[in-house]
Amino acid sequence: MSFEILLVSQAFERIVIPFTENLKRLGIEARVRLVDQSQYLNRIRAQDFDMIISGWGQSESPGNEQRGYWGSYAADQPGSSNYAGIKDPVIDELIELVIQAPDRESLVIRTRALDRVLLSGHYVIPNWHIQGDRILYWEKFSRPKVPTRRGVLFDRWWYDEAKAQSLAEAMGDDQPSIKTE
Repeated sequence: MSFEILLVSQAFERIVIPFTENLKRLGIEARVRLVDQSQYLNRIRAQDFDMIISGWGQSESPGNEQRGYWGSYAADQPGSSNYAGIKDPVIDELIELVIQAPDRESLVIRTRALDRVLLSGHYVIPNWHIQGDRILYWEKFSRPKVPTRRGVLFDRWWYDEAKAQSLAEAMGDDQPSIKTE
């Protein structure tokens, strides 16, 4: 068995090369091909690849975007995010159930069911993660003091006039850069 891993960023070689070495020990040849962004986008749109490194941004309330990620209709659409070309009526039905969930509890249950079915199809090979969020911010914003287990939630930050004024003074500026009048 042999296949190609298509990359657009050299930064991912450090992640993919050890993976290919492990595959080699199993008798599988995985070649890494680094291409420029234009060629990468064209090959993704044309579904002309064996394997890519990608991610799917998710929210705390999954919905319509799941059709584009996993739905049968999207599998044949050039440029869709259904990179694996999944065509499964069970997955399609679960996506619709997620979208139509009447309450939070149903949404969580249905999303977990969709996740289990997707995992059982082995469409994705998890290959890396980071255990934290990396952020850069100015000390003119405030945020809740209660830590969250859900990562950085920017919609729960706010502009703090007192902090902004203090920052402006420290920088030798009379006025903060943003006014809220």
